[in-house]
Amino acid sequence: MSVIIAGNSFSQHRYDPRGDVLYLSVDGYEGPPASAFATTEGHNIEYDANGRVVGMTLVNVRWLLDRDGKLTITWPAGQLSAEELAPALQTAA
Repeated sequence: MSVIIAGNSFSQHRYDPRGDVLYLSVDGYEGPPASAFATTEGHNIEYDANGRVVGMTLVNVRWLLDRDGKLTITWPAGQLSAEELAPALQTAA
């Protein structure tokens, strides 16, 4: 299952329920990002050397979905519904 945000497909994801943080990365990218950008909401966007988005760290995911019914990301511009993120927020049994 992939999560698609602003045309970027993240096939790898890990949700930390204790910290309410969702870690997303693209398949096949290895190593540290070349650069990173923090959004005004406190999320983190990571890029490779070519400027392609390779990872995101989204904070307060469930809390924001419960409060607002969506998650806003200033960059890349977009909003995610609870249904779009539901599969990625499943914790391993």
